[in-house]
Amino acid sequence: MRSVFWLTIRQLSGWRRLAIMAVLAALPVVFTLLLLAEDRADSVRGFESMVLGGMLAGAIIPLIVLAIAAAAFGNEVEDRTLANLTISPLPRWKIALPKVLATMAVAGPFILASALVTAHLAFLSDGTATIAVTVAALAAVAMYAAVFVYLGLVSPQAIGIGLLYIVLWEGLLSGFVAGVRLLSIRFYSIALMHGLDERRFEGPKHLDLPVVVTLFAIVVGGALLLSIRRLRRMDVP
Repeated sequence: MRSVFWLTIRQLSGWRRLAIMAVLAALPVVFTLLLLAEDRADSVRGFESMVLGGMLAGAIIPLIVLAIAAAAFGNEVEDRTLANLTISPLPRWKIALPKVLATMAVAGPFILASALVTAHLAFLSDGTATIAVTVAALAAVAMYAAVFVYLGLVSPQAIGIGLLYIVLWEGLLSGFVAGVRLLSIRFYSIALMHGLDERRFEGPKHLDLPVVVTLFAIVVGGALLLSIRRLRRMDVP
């Protein structure tokens, strides 16, 4: 399992991909600095909706994770080298789990730094709020990683499908259709942030913390089980 993890890390750590992630991760920080430079700063609710919910959780995190996760299996499926793993005596979970962990290991530091610095600047070094934003961002990384790794395993058009999902489901529908939010990773992430710091992030419309933690486990565990099932049943040339 360790060899699969480090092999995937090397495959996903191309300098072009890392440079794109660095630029995307810097956008919330730059936008926050521009907001703070204005004479009239946004309220906490406005900042949460625009930067944390819209930009960070709704766009930056899923885009960065998609760029990494879609290639975790996608490159091997496209190059027809996945057979080298599937014919090995490794249990399928020891193939799928390292792929998800490697995706998190590559994308996580960029998103962690972005969320940490953004929250630290916006909330004037408020430690509780900063931790809440950072933990919620990392939880979103884990959920998106599990889902997009599975997507890269089942479809050669994972990038296109993932972009449609981000724009239509997480961006458009979850913002206007209340029922969609119950199946939205972005909504889970924001609800977790609220649950971790109810003092700073007030709002009665979010799920309770135990419910969010349960849904987090369902998303990550369910997507991982689907990847394992796919590896067991797919025909690899």
